[in-house]
Amino acid sequence: MSNLTRSNPFEDFFGDLGKGFWVKPLAVPGGDELKLKVDVTEDDKAFTVHAEIPGVKKEDIQVEVNGDQVSIRAEVKREKEEKKGEKVIHSERYYGMVGRSFSLPGEVDDKATVAKYKDGVLDLTLPKKSGNGSRRISVQ
Repeated sequence: MSNLTRSNPFEDFFGDLGKGFWVKPLAVPGGDELKLKVDVTEDDKAFTVHAEIPGVKKEDIQVEVNGDQVSIRAEVKREKEEKKGEKVIHSERYYGMVGRSFSLPGEVDDKATVAKYKDGVLDLTLPKKSGNGSRRISVQ
């Protein structure tokens, strides 16, 4: 039997170089961005969307429905609160805009859509459009 081993000089050099020198940073800028997590369910009459958007005021949430397209956008604003003699040492909170768009398997009645926001969760009730928009055509 032969004892062959694979060697990657690049990996060997840089792998050993970092041992003992690299310390995990306290925070990576932009690493913990606000993410919009969405659950979508469907029954005979409507689609239901539950979107987690913590730390957002309901006035800063925009929902758009166009046919089978749903778009949710939210803005987290930084509240300026500085105290005299105080400086920020570390901050992991995210401030900015987040959005999510997706298609549903059927069209939505946008006039009957209901949106509620409570405890960081946006609940959308998106009633399905009555009728499927198709009709039978007789051949003459």
